[in-house]
Amino acid sequence: MWAFIFIFAFFAAMACFAYLCRRVYKMIDVRTVCVGGDVRLRQRIFIAVGAVIAAVMAFTLCLGYINAILIVIHTVVFGLLADLIFYVIKILRGKAFAFDYSPALAVCATFVYLTVGFFLAENVVVTRYDVYTDKPVGDIRIVMFADSHVGTTFDGVEFGEYVRQMQSYSPDIVIVAGDFVDDDTSRKDMEDACRALGTLKTTYGVFYAFGNHDKGYYDSAFRGYTGDRLIAELRKNGVTVLQDEISDIGGICVVGRKDASEREKRAEINKLLSDIDKNKYTVVVNHQPTDYNAESAANVDLVLSGHTHGGQMFPIGLISDIFGLNDNLYGKQRRGNTDFIVTSGISDWAFKFKIGTRSEFVVIDVHGK
Repeated sequence: MWAFIFIFAFFAAMACFAYLCRRVYKMIDVRTVCVGGDVRLRQRIFIAVGAVIAAVMAFTLCLGYINAILIVIHTVVFGLLADLIFYVIKILRGKAFAFDYSPALAVCATFVYLTVGFFLAENVVVTRYDVYTDKPVGDIRIVMFADSHVGTTFDGVEFGEYVRQMQSYSPDIVIVAGDFVDDDTSRKDMEDACRALGTLKTTYGVFYAFGNHDKGYYDSAFRGYTGDRLIAELRKNGVTVLQDEISDIGGICVVGRKDASEREKRAEINKLLSDIDKNKYTVVVNHQPTDYNAESAANVDLVLSGHTHGGQMFPIGLISDIFGLNDNLYGKQRRGNTDFIVTSGISDWAFKFKIGTRSEFVVIDVHGK
């Protein structure tokens, strides 16, 4: 999905660049910036293209090229909407305004829209759920987070503040549902974040399942450690790492699945659970919210996922739904006897903005007999 998004974004950005150059070309009165009378066509083009390139370079230096592309695309979208609005006003008034206000409206709308998106990505909230079971487990509190991508919106030390917030909810179990680190998370940030997890005090422990970024898509030299080194650091700090493995903690079984990106190595859920005690409350950690039908057919009690970032930004969620990339984008869903919960993640990834969702960690209260 992400490859499709990036390809689409690239070509959209090219079209947007041409649109912005044309708008600047029409707006600038070159006689106010050039000495002399008439200015040649190529000079006007040079000024327009140069202004847009300078703005894009400034955004790239501050926020990275992906976010610069997002800003350009949103500026154009709001520019087209502003053009439409003022076109309708022109028809209703019978004449156009003496000054073209649409560019100013587009810039202001983009600024407000993306500022809200930046706030929603950077400020973490707590989302709470209640689930119920007939199994004799009493009341259990699970704190779950996913998609921290340490180093994106907070570093390893800053992550410790969110760990302290999680601790304040007195969790019985803490679940890390994948993408704890990213492809370019530094070794120091990884180690600092693992140490932060080691400070958690719980009844049953901290459990971790891999996401698609944790082991890194690039050579290990790129970030300075391997997936095995990450596992060793987590275990050193008391975290139970589960890769198609089950941890039996009394009346509860925590099942950590390998990520769907390792599909050739991943066990089918019915085989993975073939020897499990069906009377125990079963929590499956599956980073990507897929395989719902099989998990429901296996009579799993609770499935916890991340990966989607809640859609991150429109229209990514819509694209996901159209192509059926995930069984659920965000929130709680029930199929048969199974509860499914997908978190929007405690951080973002390449994008610095979230629209229609926000960063969170999740507190789940399980109520049993």
